[in-house]
Amino acid sequence: MRIIVNGQQAFGKSVLEALLERGEEVVGVYCAPEKEGQRADPLKEYAVERGLPVFQPRSYRKEEVWEQIASLKPDLCVMAYVTLFVPEEALAIPTHGSIQYHPSLLPLHRGPSSINWPIIWGEKRTGLTIFWPDNGLDEGPILLQKEVEIGDEDTLGSLYFNHLFPLGVQAMLEGVDLVREGRAPRVDQDHTKATYEGWCKPEHVEIRWNMPLQATWNMIRGADPQPGAWTRFEGKEVKIFDSRKVMEARSVQPGQVTAIDGEAITVAAPDGQLRIERVRPQGAKKMTAAEWAAAAGIKVGARLGV
Repeated sequence: MRIIVNGQQAFGKSVLEALLERGEEVVGVYCAPEKEGQRADPLKEYAVERGLPVFQPRSYRKEEVWEQIASLKPDLCVMAYVTLFVPEEALAIPTHGSIQYHPSLLPLHRGPSSINWPIIWGEKRTGLTIFWPDNGLDEGPILLQKEVEIGDEDTLGSLYFNHLFPLGVQAMLEGVDLVREGRAPRVDQDHTKATYEGWCKPEHVEIRWNMPLQATWNMIRGADPQPGAWTRFEGKEVKIFDSRKVMEARSVQPGQVTAIDGEAITVAAPDGQLRIERVRPQGAKKMTAAEWAAAAGIKVGARLGV
């Protein structure tokens, strides 16, 4: 089949690499245009290196873009991490249409932060979906799905890079095979079970130290590395990353620092404690929590978030 790859960043590059490694005929690569001063997209760099034609339209709503796609005579468009809206007029141009990757078990967690929220809300499983996109937001029929367990130690970063990323590349190849063989299903989503969550933003992940330990733990994991759960000390914000639960509760105020050692600080929650190992103070780079405590003058007994 003549395949178009539409995507960006590391995931798009990995999908393109996987397709080329097994001898697929990729006739064009579409990726987002760079902003001023921004480095070239890894997908674009790899496509240029392999001598493939690269296209970077700022909109897919224009007839000249549709004509450009049609001129490639594609059989299938593989969409690997696409953030620009692609209308049905463009999606339907390839002989077999277009298939797209989404890192959730649709219809759950439609939207742009579909990995953050299941962790923040304490869910035990998530997954990925290869689906047939349409003019709705992540609403098209399902081609295939893969489930992934969310471990209690998983962060946004580990869940994506260790599980949803590599499994997603393989699922895209599986989807291509099913389309080629004429066995690709189109299972309508149950829209009555759909959820939608917008971007996970800093205002959503401010730590309230009176929350149960598990809720705080989930918030930190679900926002690590982006956007970073945060708290305050003496009015200055600090983002919290690598942390560990300590189940032993202390008879102190939530948010109170109970210990400081060579690498970490430990902070009280109502039903346990949180050992914080890495932070990023406002206007600074990441550092150990102990380094931050020393620089900020934090002592045992000080309270965060006040």
